[in-house]
Amino acid sequence: MGKVIWLDILTPKQGNLFSVLSRRLMKQGCKLVLTTRLYREVNQLLEAHGLKASAIGKHGGARIEEKLSASAERVAELAKFISRRKPDVALSFSSPEAARVAFGLGIPHLCISDSPHAEAVSKLTIPLSERLFTPAVIPKKEWLGYGISAAKIFQYNALDPIVWLRNFRPDRRILVQDGIKSQRKIVTVRLEESSAAYLIARKRERLLNTVSAIREMLRKELEADIVALPRYDYQAEILRREFKHEIVIPKTLVNGPNLLSFSSVFIGGGGTMTTETAMLGVPSISCFPNKPTIIEEFLISSGFVVRETDPVRIAERAMNMLEDETYRRRIRDEAKNFVERMEDPIEVILSELKHFS
Repeated sequence: MGKVIWLDILTPKQGNLFSVLSRRLMKQGCKLVLTTRLYREVNQLLEAHGLKASAIGKHGGARIEEKLSASAERVAELAKFISRRKPDVALSFSSPEAARVAFGLGIPHLCISDSPHAEAVSKLTIPLSERLFTPAVIPKKEWLGYGISAAKIFQYNALDPIVWLRNFRPDRRILVQDGIKSQRKIVTVRLEESSAAYLIARKRERLLNTVSAIREMLRKELEADIVALPRYDYQAEILRREFKHEIVIPKTLVNGPNLLSFSSVFIGGGGTMTTETAMLGVPSISCFPNKPTIIEEFLISSGFVVRETDPVRIAERAMNMLEDETYRRRIRDEAKNFVERMEDPIEVILSELKHFS
């Protein structure tokens, strides 16, 4: 292609997706401009992938005033940074700042998203985008209300994690490097995304069903090691205060797909890891603190995910899944067939990128 392409990378999921896309673009002769923000998990993940991205701005935190200020400051800083590099096209996973800066500088913005439920970022990005790439399980009508025409929506018969999971091979040595050395079964718990704009009105303490579920599992003397993955520093502090040495709380970013591959059960308060786990064939319980997303509903109806928000029931379900070897084997076999039928979203994106210069 020979183009200069700007990728704005804001979350761990985006780090995984854009690391694969970056390599594919460079093979086609593209020059990349990579930006991110100061956000611990993302910065560590990009470093692990060997990607050098310029950290511009910071995560806005949990209050709407902080989010607004951080976004406004980031737009101003990005505008200066990007105007000097003159990319031909911008690509982001619904980054409000990337969409706004690209629009202001006359750069075509292409958007990837599987989250029509994220109304705030969708309103700020979809209307400014020349293309939207999204999984086919999300009907086009879910996006039309955000001000984009159906002709600009390109769907792929896949879920986003296939991009980084298709050629993934688990390695127990990485698990040991992440500080998880026990040979017992593993129950991995991913805490809720309690600072997202679409959850901002909910009380922070009411969001942490996962913490209550961990407490219930310990009370029932679960025969497995519990590995808890916080999203924010305050969540890690809650876990350390509540459980001390009773569970594993990694101090640095772990290799998520690798940990999930060796897990017997997963309990997830958000979207991406729940989807990853379903695709890896690991029994999964979703306690997402809002109504199910379209992706989650699809995974539930397909039999890969169970939804439960009551902490006692979460603990009971986890124990039943741990004991049911037949169930775990069936989930693993069905997931393998499910994943093999998916197409490559990167090919869909690359084919459209050719039309922008």
